[in-house]
Amino acid sequence: MRLALAAIFALHLAWGAPPTPAAHFGESIGRDGTVLDWDKVVSYFQELEKSSGRIKVHTLGQTTGGRPLIAAFISDETTLKNLDRYQANQKKLADPRRTLPAAAEQLIARSKAVVAITCSIHSNELASTHTATEWAYRLITQDTPKLRAIRANVILILVPSLNPDGVDLVTRWYRRTYGTQFEGTTPPELYQKYVGHDNNRDWYMFTQIESRLVAEQVFNRWLPQIVYDVHQMGQRGARMFVPPWIDPIEPNIDPIIAQECNMVGTGIAADLTAAGKPGVLIHALFDYWTPGRHYQSYHGGLRILSESASARLASPVQIAAEQLDPRESSWNYLEPWPGGQWRLRDIMDYQLIAMESVAFQAAARREDFLRNFYRIHQRAVSRKTPYAFVVPATQRDPGATRKLLETLSFGLVEIDRAEAPFTAGGKHYPAASHVIRLAQPYGAYAKALLERQRYPDLRQYPGGPPKRPYDVTAHTLPLLMGVEVDTIAEPFAARMTRAASFAAAPSLAAPDTEAWRGINRAWNAGSAVYRDMSTGDFYTGGVRGRNVKQIARPRIGLYKGFVPNIDEGWTRWVLEQFGFSYTSLGNREIQHGGLRQSYDAIVFADQSATSITEGYRAVSMPPEYCGGLAENGAAALKEFLHSGGTLVFFNEATEYAFKQLGVPVKGGRVRTSNRDLYCPGSLLRVKLKTWHPLTLGLPEEIAIWMGSSPVWEVEDSMSVVRYPQSGILDSGWLLGERHLAGHTALADVPYGAGHVILFGMRPQYRGQSYQTFKLFFNALLGR
Repeated sequence: MRLALAAIFALHLAWGAPPTPAAHFGESIGRDGTVLDWDKVVSYFQELEKSSGRIKVHTLGQTTGGRPLIAAFISDETTLKNLDRYQANQKKLADPRRTLPAAAEQLIARSKAVVAITCSIHSNELASTHTATEWAYRLITQDTPKLRAIRANVILILVPSLNPDGVDLVTRWYRRTYGTQFEGTTPPELYQKYVGHDNNRDWYMFTQIESRLVAEQVFNRWLPQIVYDVHQMGQRGARMFVPPWIDPIEPNIDPIIAQECNMVGTGIAADLTAAGKPGVLIHALFDYWTPGRHYQSYHGGLRILSESASARLASPVQIAAEQLDPRESSWNYLEPWPGGQWRLRDIMDYQLIAMESVAFQAAARREDFLRNFYRIHQRAVSRKTPYAFVVPATQRDPGATRKLLETLSFGLVEIDRAEAPFTAGGKHYPAASHVIRLAQPYGAYAKALLERQRYPDLRQYPGGPPKRPYDVTAHTLPLLMGVEVDTIAEPFAARMTRAASFAAAPSLAAPDTEAWRGINRAWNAGSAVYRDMSTGDFYTGGVRGRNVKQIARPRIGLYKGFVPNIDEGWTRWVLEQFGFSYTSLGNREIQHGGLRQSYDAIVFADQSATSITEGYRAVSMPPEYCGGLAENGAAALKEFLHSGGTLVFFNEATEYAFKQLGVPVKGGRVRTSNRDLYCPGSLLRVKLKTWHPLTLGLPEEIAIWMGSSPVWEVEDSMSVVRYPQSGILDSGWLLGERHLAGHTALADVPYGAGHVILFGMRPQYRGQSYQTFKLFFNALLGR
């Protein structure tokens, strides 16, 4: 034993001493006013790798902005030399159909627990990237019993930032404003190019490069038993939240996973309290509902979240006791923080304890976590009902169908393709239909995304207002994407093979979302595009039929003020994905006027009317970032409408059309309290006027995403999409259906020689709602 320890010690010396964070960065990280450059973070991890056999740094790929996205694998030297073997063990334990219990026990005895720690996906929550650098240094250099146990029993995958582009963006802004009245403010642009804060809502659709890279190369390849996602929250609450989660728990999450989250979360809380860190909150604020934030929990692992109280980026804050909420001790907040100064260093200290706690719990209970990982998958492959989902080969929208299947497949769902016709659930299906049997390791993930959600009616007190969900309540992909998917309760026979890819023939048919990519390719190639205004189908080979007209490529403007707007970013992303050219229009560009000379349609994404009109107040941002469209901007938009232009407003932005433009709509927005009408991100059924130009390519009934969105009473001639009289909820949670019944969710309002299109929804919702993309795209083509 002494010889073995001596050999390990000699090997460690041979590598040379790893540099301290202070030596590499030139200052003590965590000090007030300290922010990091991403290239220095990357080079620090590379220096650690050069100087220690306990860390390997992998570049996962390039971010949206072209920066390296890295993951550091930390364990003992022997483990890191055999990563392929341990990765193979993980995959064997994840599939009990191929690994019998006796073989699983042998694997458990010689496998490591895998823990992934992900940092600073939200770049204004900057502390965890600092913490990751210090934690990596400690883990590979210090020789405490806990750290030895972690290195011996755990493969730690440390992602120092899920959003490197945002690290640099926030760093630049902080340095620019340091020492001014604007020090510690959030930058006036999205810290992820397209989706900002919504990058942590992208864990099933995987629209963004960063989430795809981490899912593909960390989560899917390594199947961690624990993913610890490190965040920050507001300044005046608890000092740190950790699980248990509050209700509701999404029903497809295995109870073993939920119970282990409770165990690990309370373990972190105990370790923090024992270390003299007050203000730890459990079982509050955050639910365990949507796979958009909890991907790993549908793949056999825990998703542990911590939310630390924030400073002003890297500047301290002073908080009086009376400003805090909560302030009193309770069972889930046992030792209140008394108030005082709160700094970046404080956040890091809490996070360092939490990181060590998670990793040590995984080390101390390595066999339990691995055995339960195997049991979770045993339960998954033993599912009896429903038996399967079937995606018929014949679909209105082949492009959206392909995207749905690709999304599931990317999430490791096994999908079979029928080689011959078959019958299931009393229905006949043609060859090439796809079958997703749920008795598979990730059947729960497929079920969560394909079935309709029934969110519970949770109230603050009996008969009181609803409890606000942390995020949305519905994520049913077939409804979002307009794809027919059938649930089959009982087993059936069919000749099938595993589907490795999903093809859809190029089409210019109106119901096919891919038609919009097709016509943009045609415009790029200089081809003329025609449209049958009866069916909505496009053509590029000349005029066909009596009701066919040539369609000019729309000249699109997209409003982009100084206030960062996530929905504007999503709109940019969707337009680019489908090949549309557009120009971002700021306040000055619109105020200058003459818009009709350059634009056919101008889009306003979901944003408050006040934000559009006023923007940032002068005291909150440097002068060059303040202000909104003001009166002269509204005048320019009115001129644009009178000249025959189209204005398109999403969701809350529609209020601007009423208040500032005087859009002539009879009745206006329906307003009630949330006790009477409440829809916190659900999918609702609506009826369409199928003959209207805005609805070409769509059926008479669809589901739209509705999140406390406006509805109106308008003249029938202006109403394009209405809610039915009953049966409105398709998926999620809705209170007060009667207040929506018969009201309008999409209006086309004539204004001068132009039109105002009012969407009581977000038709491009998080890059997911393929069915309502067509409503948006049709609006861009004008009349």
